[in-house]
Amino acid sequence: MAATHPTHGRTTAKRGWATGMTAFAAIMLMIAGILAVLRGIAAIAEDEVFVATRNYIFEFDLTGWGWTHLALGVAAVLVSMGLFQGAGWARVVGVGIAGLVIIANFLSLPAYPVWSVIMIAMSAFIIWALCTPRRGDA
Repeated sequence: MAATHPTHGRTTAKRGWATGMTAFAAIMLMIAGILAVLRGIAAIAEDEVFVATRNYIFEFDLTGWGWTHLALGVAAVLVSMGLFQGAGWARVVGVGIAGLVIIANFLSLPAYPVWSVIMIAMSAFIIWALCTPRRGDA
């Protein structure tokens, strides 16, 4: 007589969902990092790519923002590689990097408004996906 376990299929599906979310977050973090690197290079090389806004409370030099986005992008790509390897530290650091990307894009809203909103939404999804609890995590 064979014993059946109806919850086994559901547990496997939940585990697959969480693993899939982590993999998708890693891919999204890598894409966000590459785009941040390209945005940083564009800001460092040519300031005319960005909109010059007057009377904004957070007024920063675009070259400085370029270096900030470049550094965050490199960090995001490195952390995403850790996520692909399943490193536990990469989940925590990935949430932190995505949070910093949100802050950096919020502060650079006047220079590149549409792209900043897209990156904020993308980073919020990355945080959500990395914070999704996985079965087996204590």
